[in-house]
Amino acid sequence: MSDQGKEVFRDSISTITDEGKRNWVFPKKPSGRFYKYRTHISWLLLLCLFSFPFLKINGNQFLLFNVIDRKFNIFGFPFWPQDFHLLVMAMIIGVLFIVLFTVIFGRISCGWICPQTIFMEMVFRKIEYAIEGDRGAQIRLDKQKWTSEKIRKRFLKWTIFYLISFLIANVFLAYFIGGDTLINYVFNEPLSHFGTLALLLIFTTVFFFVFSWFREQVCIIACPYGRLQGVLLDNKTINVAYDYVRGERTEGRSKFKKNEDRDALGKGDCIDCNQCVQVCPTGIDIRNGTQLECVNCTACIDACDFMMEKVNLPKGLIRYDSEDNISKGEQTIFTTRNKAYTVVLLLLLTVMSVMLFLRNDVEASLLKLPGQLYEKKANGIISNVFTYKLVNKTSEDIPNLQFKLLSHKGEINVVGISKISLEAQALSTGTLFVEIPKSELTKDREKIKVGIFSNGKKIETTSTNFLGPRRFR
Repeated sequence: MSDQGKEVFRDSISTITDEGKRNWVFPKKPSGRFYKYRTHISWLLLLCLFSFPFLKINGNQFLLFNVIDRKFNIFGFPFWPQDFHLLVMAMIIGVLFIVLFTVIFGRISCGWICPQTIFMEMVFRKIEYAIEGDRGAQIRLDKQKWTSEKIRKRFLKWTIFYLISFLIANVFLAYFIGGDTLINYVFNEPLSHFGTLALLLIFTTVFFFVFSWFREQVCIIACPYGRLQGVLLDNKTINVAYDYVRGERTEGRSKFKKNEDRDALGKGDCIDCNQCVQVCPTGIDIRNGTQLECVNCTACIDACDFMMEKVNLPKGLIRYDSEDNISKGEQTIFTTRNKAYTVVLLLLLTVMSVMLFLRNDVEASLLKLPGQLYEKKANGIISNVFTYKLVNKTSEDIPNLQFKLLSHKGEINVVGISKISLEAQALSTGTLFVEIPKSELTKDREKIKVGIFSNGKKIETTSTNFLGPRRFR
């Protein structure tokens, strides 16, 4: 690497000039095998993103995060606030997976599956290239005065950007209020929900601002994941890396000359064409090494491979590799740290699987009515009054529900209802009396178990405390 030891580039980010002003990035339109792979993956992910709020499994939206109504669907399975512990466990597993993935493969997810990168590089930049042209044309258009051509192109680009931002905002809203609700708002009662429309326009403006002006600054400044690189990456992490050993050799990089024996002269394979710099969407020089701004988008790999092929030099001068493999020829992916992360991740996945397996379809709870102790009845019967809450987590109705004592002899009488039926994904509450003979009680506060049955089949068990006279202590 030329000028080794001089790391002035690390003193400031690539999108800020020495005067502290915005250094606008005009990346060259990428092409190559990795770009084709990324394009195909991006279309697939965009299809998933736009279809999941409207895709249903057993009547359940595929993905739903309705915080207001406290309804959540994950891959078509409904989850309730009572399942919050599962959500916490899933979040912990997700964070640990991201950590493990980053330790091994660096920031590859930023360049391949991050929504910000996909929308910016595969949607908005493509529109920009179509309207304003490639890198050179965009730079010339930016420098010229506000002529009719510039006004026309910028107005057309910004209009399309805003419309797409509005579409994105609608799709994201569908994840939180439900796809059916959104469709109803749009086609049946758009003016009856002015507050929702106003909020939608605010988010549309935010998306428009991000993709039309803030752009790569999201990855560099705002994204917390990018900040994890400093503590997670090491010399064994696989990154988009420049092979400075081969690219520099003893005499450093130099321009390409025909019929020149670069090996004999000690010159590196890097021909200093700057194509890797021009194509970078965050404006960095990958030849300076791993940097905060790099999102592993592989645009520099495609650009470098193209130039190497043109000058009959081996490809792979910029590639996915680790620092240790480049400098020492050592490639060890599964380090002790990686093994530790993997063991913890597998343990958490096992715990999560067990929790999901033991998850009940019906959640039941009995709570003592506040201010009520117990009541003595004829024939030595002690009665307590409770409020019950039943939650049906399934997509099917549960008919003919009954409460039965499992731990003591006695009866349970539901107030005002002869038969309880619980609709799909519904909540039912009410009041009931638990009556137990004195002879069954041994303490003034005794734990009892109650079973919930549907058509004679037990579907859930819950427990509560039953109060009796102190003389039974």
